[in-house]
Amino acid sequence: MIDSYAFGRMVIGGITYTSDLIIFPGGRVVSPWWRLSGHRLQTADIMELLAAGPDVIVVGTGASGFMRSTNELQELLASRGIDFICEPSGRAYRTYNLLDAAINTGACFHLTC
Repeated sequence: MIDSYAFGRMVIGGITYTSDLIIFPGGRVVSPWWRLSGHRLQTADIMELLAAGPDVIVVGTGASGFMRSTNELQELLASRGIDFICEPSGRAYRTYNLLDAAINTGACFHLTC
């Protein structure tokens, strides 16, 4: 469960994170999380998360929603039947909290822009 999000800061289970992060099904957090190309989310960036077998992936695209996913990633997730939700991080953390209690959910969050 994500306790809170503010620009550049996310609190999960009472622990504060100030770098981008991935949340795996079951709640394990990896931070910092780096992408190959800044504000572009591609398949290689979430291979470890995909290997964990989520039914849905929630992506926090930053406070202003600058991070974008590639078409290749969207097509791969669709072909695997993985629901993919991209929202600005302030909305995405709430979506994650709603879904995580009900289904096998993974997430990745860009915490700034």
